Amino acid sequence: MSQQKRIIRDLTVGSVPKTLLTFSLPLFLSGLLQMVYNMVDMVVVGRFVGTQGLSAVSIGGEVLMLITFVAMGFSNAGQILISRAVGEKRHDRVGELVGTLFTLLMSLAVVIMIIFLFSYKGIVAWLNTPEDIVEYTESYSITCVWGIVFIYGYNMVSAILRGMGDSKHPFLFIAIASVINVILDILFVGPLGMGPGGAALATVIGQAVSFLFALVLLYRKREEIYFDFKPSHFRIYPSVIKPLLSLGFPMVIQSAAVTFSMLFVNSYINTYGTVAVAVTGVARKLENMLNVVSQSISSAGGAMVSQALGAGKTKRVPKIVYTALWVVAIPASVFALITWLHPEWLFGLFSDDPAVLAMAVTYVPVAMVQYLGSTLRPANFALINGSGNSKLNLMVALLDGIASRIGLSLLLGVTFGLGIRGFWFGNAFSGCVPFLIGGTYLLSGTWKKRAAGPRAEE
Repeated sequence: MSQQKRIIRDLTVGSVPKTLLTFSLPLFLSGLLQMVYNMVDMVVVGRFVGTQGLSAVSIGGEVLMLITFVAMGFSNAGQILISRAVGEKRHDRVGELVGTLFTLLMSLAVVIMIIFLFSYKGIVAWLNTPEDIVEYTESYSITCVWGIVFIYGYNMVSAILRGMGDSKHPFLFIAIASVINVILDILFVGPLGMGPGGAALATVIGQAVSFLFALVLLYRKREEIYFDFKPSHFRIYPSVIKPLLSLGFPMVIQSAAVTFSMLFVNSYINTYGTVAVAVTGVARKLENMLNVVSQSISSAGGAMVSQALGAGKTKRVPKIVYTALWVVAIPASVFALITWLHPEWLFGLFSDDPAVLAMAVTYVPVAMVQYLGSTLRPANFALINGSGNSKLNLMVALLDGIASRIGLSLLLGVTFGLGIRGFWFGNAFSGCVPFLIGGTYLLSGTWKKRAAGPRAEE
């Protein structure tokens, strides 16, 4: 039995906990490395440049979020559809999806890069960036914008590979990017004194090398992905563009809603000064350490749900959802304990500024709520995305990204006069919304209607 067939068999009939952990481990390690090299920017800049540089990278990272949400949305949609096509053994559809993904995402990357090259100054101003870090923030942001093609390309290739059941190679590529980023970060920001812009350049170079390696591998595996890389096949296929857009747009809107709502909230937080920006930025990076686990489980669980439904194995789906829940709960408990007992040590990894460390202690209760949301979200997104329910995905996007985050933040921060803590808590509580919607969807059983073929029992 070939490795690919063995992977497909495990995704549809293997032990749920074992398969979920096996398939998500490379995703987790990939995410962990990506999170580490993103954190390296803040650690190196915080140590060499100080609190101003740390705050600039924090806001510059928010600008980068605006660039990447389209790539993440359509890549995740493509991965789900490829997994479904593999489960249904529709090989011609796999090749069409690959060609459509390439054409769509590379075109979008160029368009979005041009738009941001003309608008990044306005975005930095809209975020209420403190005047003392505007120059640093613009330097970091514009450098990241130039690397958008590599960001989109890596996410696209990784989604294709994961859709085919290969989650190991994306890990190797991000490992290469991480090593390059760490070395160049220290060189550019340290001896060469390039500041936040140097940190961004190190990240872009690492992503470029990672994408090129991934592209070479994909070409070598062209027979396995049923795509021959002929120029005429890089086009939008009518047979797959409708389901790709139908599933991808809600995912993009979901990411966009969350991103814009977070930027909206952060625009208020940024008015509290450089120290508040630094604390919020570090807190987000620490939260992302747990989100790496959440996202890997969500992605792996989504692929398993998609292939289970494609194979008509509906009784397997609740097992996947419940397993995803407890798998994330374990590391979340560890994160919560460390944050509660040693907040100064955690934030001290990024900055030794006494003002930053003092404000960090006040963030601890907020972090507990953030960790709860990170625990509850992945299982529900695995079900919603894996079942291809675009309408429900859109509902989550609007409630989580717009109504909850902005509404709660303004209510607590402005109406109740809690200030920055109100904005922190509003953002944190909104992270629990997907659990309420996804839990109702699971119990309703309506997702079973999306299964293909006979609904065989395990």
